[in-house]
Amino acid sequence: MTGDHPPYDIRLIDYRDISHPEAGGAERYLYEVFSRLAHRGHRVRLLASTYPGAAATEELDGISVERRGNRASFNFVALAACRRWSRNGDGDVVVENLCKIPFFTHRLGGGIPSLAIVHHLFGNTVYQETNLLAGTYVRAYEALLPIGYRGAHLVAVSKSTSADLITRGICLEPVELVPNGLHTDQLCPKPGVEPGPQPRLIYLGRLKRYKRIDLLIRAAARLRTDWPGLEVEIVGRGDHLGKLRQLVEELGLNGCVSFPGFVSEDEKLDRLRRAHALVYTSPKEGWGIGAIEASACGVPVVASDSPGLSEAVLNEETGLLVPHGDLHALTAALDRLLRDPSLRDRLGTSGVEWASQFSWDTAADQMECILDTVIQEQRKTNAD
Repeated sequence: MTGDHPPYDIRLIDYRDISHPEAGGAERYLYEVFSRLAHRGHRVRLLASTYPGAAATEELDGISVERRGNRASFNFVALAACRRWSRNGDGDVVVENLCKIPFFTHRLGGGIPSLAIVHHLFGNTVYQETNLLAGTYVRAYEALLPIGYRGAHLVAVSKSTSADLITRGICLEPVELVPNGLHTDQLCPKPGVEPGPQPRLIYLGRLKRYKRIDLLIRAAARLRTDWPGLEVEIVGRGDHLGKLRQLVEELGLNGCVSFPGFVSEDEKLDRLRRAHALVYTSPKEGWGIGAIEASACGVPVVASDSPGLSEAVLNEETGLLVPHGDLHALTAALDRLLRDPSLRDRLGTSGVEWASQFSWDTAADQMECILDTVIQEQRKTNAD
């Protein structure tokens, strides 16, 4: 517990916990921030959906995890739990990780305040990930956000997400920002671990259709004409792996593109440091934590000039931004980077400096202050 804040009972809601096979950046954010708050003396309890082989309850680095419901039923399970907590006064605050289907905790009433952490809203990009029926279901829920969250306590992880909240009429002015952090003691250049003579590109993250990893594969097919020794590593797991493998086969890139699958953190960083560039081609991200991690390791980033990524990557300073979906521009940017060692060195050096300002400890400090304000305001209202 910090000296400035009393210990609180914090209720968390998220579709997935950090151990879930499909956990991504949003789950990492919740884990990194709130495990630190747990170690400061706060009680932190997370309600998440279950998955095959998962225990019903588990302690994860100070966070008490309860798993109930599945992908289809969890939003109903969570709503019922929130009503019960509010009715019984079970907790000091409810925090929802708003990155998929919203739970509308702000409208549940009762004496417990709520806070929503917003990573990004799908909008029409949801149709790049799922079918028409499921996409329309998500869009219908998002259409209710101005009603369900106007006047709510909100935290955004990026300026682009904050701007999106205003554009959609959910809030009238920028909300509190708490960006992602880094493990600054681990993420840094490592002497002797650097790219070899063969050009190497890498993608790190979940293999989802909306991430548009196919653009990297198609760019590799074009680059291979001038770079016959090109190596592309697509590191991670996800339900789009089969389609990506099929595309590699169709383009004759089996000797060029590899899929190492899920790897340990140490192996991930080793592979990252040996790459000439990290490549992200998503149309939208909440922030782009992988891009900041690459910068911390001195690795340039080539990414789509899209919400979230355009904040994590400083164009011509820590990496190169290209119009999303422009395969010619993506290929040209990668070719330019591979041909110019001095450019790579300059972007890598600037990236290390840029990434040095992001810390999970700082993010936890900011979140703790926000929670204190939210809880104390509610207690004053309850007393009146």
